[in-house]
Amino acid sequence: MFDKILIANRGEIALRVLRACRELGIQTVAVHSTADADAMHVKLADESVCIGPPAAKDSYLNIASIVAACEITGAEAVHPGYGFLSENAKFADILTEHKIKFIGPSAANIRTMGDKIEAKRTAKALGIPVVPGSEGGVSELSEAKKVGKSIGYPVIIKATAGGGGRGMKVANNESELELAVSTAQSEAKAAFGNGEVYIEKYLQKPRHIEVQVLGDGQGRAIHLGERDCSLQRRHQKVWEEAHSPALNSAQRDSIGNRVAKAMADLNYEGVGTIEFLYEDGEFYFIEMNTRLQVEHPVTEMITGLDLVQEQIRIASGSSLQYKQSDITFSGHAIECRINAENAATFTPSPGRVDAVHFPGGLGVRIDSALYSGYRIPPYYDSLIGKLIVFGKTRTECMMRLKRSLSEFVIEGVETTIPLFQRLLNEPDIIDGNYDIHWLEKFLARTAK
Repeated sequence: MFDKILIANRGEIALRVLRACRELGIQTVAVHSTADADAMHVKLADESVCIGPPAAKDSYLNIASIVAACEITGAEAVHPGYGFLSENAKFADILTEHKIKFIGPSAANIRTMGDKIEAKRTAKALGIPVVPGSEGGVSELSEAKKVGKSIGYPVIIKATAGGGGRGMKVANNESELELAVSTAQSEAKAAFGNGEVYIEKYLQKPRHIEVQVLGDGQGRAIHLGERDCSLQRRHQKVWEEAHSPALNSAQRDSIGNRVAKAMADLNYEGVGTIEFLYEDGEFYFIEMNTRLQVEHPVTEMITGLDLVQEQIRIASGSSLQYKQSDITFSGHAIECRINAENAATFTPSPGRVDAVHFPGGLGVRIDSALYSGYRIPPYYDSLIGKLIVFGKTRTECMMRLKRSLSEFVIEGVETTIPLFQRLLNEPDIIDGNYDIHWLEKFLARTAK
């Protein structure tokens, strides 16, 4: 086991990793920008190192500064959390060159699954069902038209290096295709430095279902069930739950076992998530995230496993300590992402937090680095906390969520808490009857 781990992240996920390290008896190093000098993970870590000014490119994305921090403090491993450098194969390679362990999959796996086209090819070869579409990148309009005619409209154009909904455009027919392709290419080039796009069939009312996997890099892997992440705004997840209200146990076992076998064949190391669109009883692979997910707590709630501790154990050389038969699922869990944003306009609301009161009680978990007097900086993502609740049934879970939201107080900045309170009164949400387009339609319909 490691003696000291550097946490190359900030906010709630840095604190989450720090807590897992503490419970394993591992010392921690926090890195931070000048804007995060007073952050909670910095206050609680055994050591801290300032790695640059506020801009992420000069601090949390500054590989040289992070490696230097490891060498200064003697950290043996780096946990990247999510975002920033968590899926950066070059970062993983550089750490390896410096004999520092990257807590995550191999750089080769990151590269394969980080390229959307190569990931799709790999998934297909591993027996994972994929969305019909182009076999590779599409650069010419004539090529795009052939694909559109072959798979049928509507189609969606996606950036091969994409993420967060950027470089994605829908064409409902051939006449819309040229503008959609050129716009997606331009957005992709601006956002990722890579203008390559590919084309897939655009499903009309799919759900977003993802399967959590855990592998040891030694040919063993298991699945930890699925999460339903269909409530999204601009392709960004807002609410996640496990299990999905749309699946039964047979469907869950079928897709989970299929994915686990694929990850074992890939010799995948650590945690990862295979994301699907699900429609009319069929699963279609869309991408793999080779890192810890924002929504990992809902899986922890229904399995009782600490995914961060499992990451650390595997990275330290331990083999997988569970067989698939050891994993049991209990109850239902829902996570709400609390952002420092206006709940109606989604305008960011950084600033000083005057007061905080977190809800509590049986089955309630808060992952947040907020405290009274903390000043939320304007330079980073607006996620400031996650409310995760557990119940024996989905109904009990929903009632506990409603109660918890009524107790949740954050003063001084605006938050998205009122949005979740509205959602809990909607019949479709209560019944679990929603798809990936539901939330945006709801917001458009109820906009003042």
